[in-house]
Amino acid sequence: MEVIGVKDFNEMSKRAAQFVYEDLVNRRIKVMGMATGGTPIGFYKQLVRLYKKGDFSFKGIQTVNLDEYVGLSPENPNSYHQYMYQHLFQHIDIQRDQTHLPNGAAEDLERECVRYEQLIEELGGIDLQLLGIGENGHIGFNEPGTSFHSNTHVVNLTTATREANARYFNDRREVPKQAITMGIDTIMKSKKILLLASGKEKAQAIYRLLYDKVDESCPATILQRHPNITIIADNEALSLVTITDRKLN
Repeated sequence: MEVIGVKDFNEMSKRAAQFVYEDLVNRRIKVMGMATGGTPIGFYKQLVRLYKKGDFSFKGIQTVNLDEYVGLSPENPNSYHQYMYQHLFQHIDIQRDQTHLPNGAAEDLERECVRYEQLIEELGGIDLQLLGIGENGHIGFNEPGTSFHSNTHVVNLTTATREANARYFNDRREVPKQAITMGIDTIMKSKKILLLASGKEKAQAIYRLLYDKVDESCPATILQRHPNITIIADNEALSLVTITDRKLN
């Protein structure tokens, strides 16, 4: 595990985009796992900037997203389908059939979970998975208590997670209570993981990820066992981490 400390959100976004850019230019990514929320927005902006330099193309790349809200159609402005289109897909040379997200509006959610898990396997697995981290240590939408052996599944979102995501909705009551998410085992099968964290509200979660015993009460602790993970976090997110445990710019 490598922990890279940076000054702030902007530096985190630039460093992360450069990290992924180098793998893309050197064609080390065929399948990329995408994340949503507030943390990756700057990363996507910087990745688009690098893409416009013309050094690489997304034409041969497949993307798979971590999760999607249950009950929101792909056309819903609060869906992660629309998030990805707004922040990345409309700005790059990627076709719709190269981009994959769970269908939160599926009639049979359990079947959709099986389909999505099989899709990832058929694509050959994830070469690089982008992750954020929740204040309670969740990764994807895998809340505390989720089995480390879980595959893609439907999850009930905690009140804390729904409150954290309420800022993206016009009304708190509109925030879905469930989501489809890649399971923890699904995430851990990724060949490489890049986790981003910014802000003091993530400091406790980062501390637990690095120092706590591996336990399902904090899903992110399982990442200690991944053979190839890089964490890029800003000073506030690393405020509880000792200087000797991080590599600074």
